[in-house]
Amino acid sequence: MPKDGKIKNQLQANLWLLSENQAAFASDQVGLLVAIGACGSISAAARETGISYKTAWDRIDAINNMSDQPLVIRTAGGAKGGGTALTEYGVQIIQGFQALEQEHTSYMSRLKAKIHSLKDIANFVRIGSMQTTARNQFRGRIIAVTPGAVNVVLSVNISENRALSVIITQESYDRLRLKPDMEVIALIKASAIMISTDITVATSACNNLVGEISEITLGAVNSDVVIDLGDGKTISAIVTNLSVEALKLKIGGKVCAFFKASSIILALD
Repeated sequence: MPKDGKIKNQLQANLWLLSENQAAFASDQVGLLVAIGACGSISAAARETGISYKTAWDRIDAINNMSDQPLVIRTAGGAKGGGTALTEYGVQIIQGFQALEQEHTSYMSRLKAKIHSLKDIANFVRIGSMQTTARNQFRGRIIAVTPGAVNVVLSVNISENRALSVIITQESYDRLRLKPDMEVIALIKASAIMISTDITVATSACNNLVGEISEITLGAVNSDVVIDLGDGKTISAIVTNLSVEALKLKIGGKVCAFFKASSIILALD
């Protein structure tokens, strides 16, 4: 702190790597990817970056879910029974981000030399960031639109082999100016997702996603069950501990995650 006890204005900025004008990766996310590449283990990478094992997996699942291609994959076999590894796309993302980071650092150094005070500069930099309580967030593309008298049914691709059925009002469709081939973000609360060990179960829910349980985190009453859907995508469901016992849920077990089309909220960023 300066001798006069006053904190002077400082020029600071965060670097985001963008994809088609969408905020995609920040330095803390890339730092975790770098640690995974160096350690080959999610637990070691979590310790290296100072976060918990669950937080590390939550970040990786979020990165994979919001990316066109997976950046991190689980590896099987080996002396230690497998681990985690970066995909080629993940390595390319790191290299691209680090190159941009070097240019960004150089640019900020030059800018700081020219700007002595930010007092008279209003709204120098403003970056929007969407925050939501929804546990599941998927970036997807609208591939089909079926209009109705009141509601509109949309089909949203979240990966090469996975699509979501979404119902929204005609008013929402018009207000967001949605149209085919447009990118959207699908938000689904984990509490809205139900699980069945019968992967052929017939339900009235429009969305039935079959996958393999990759993680179960037990709480006092409820459990967070993470399901690997393939294509680098995962989905999380909150179920009671009694349900975990009754269904005999376990890591590696196949399950069907099903939820209503009306349980999905669409957003733009």
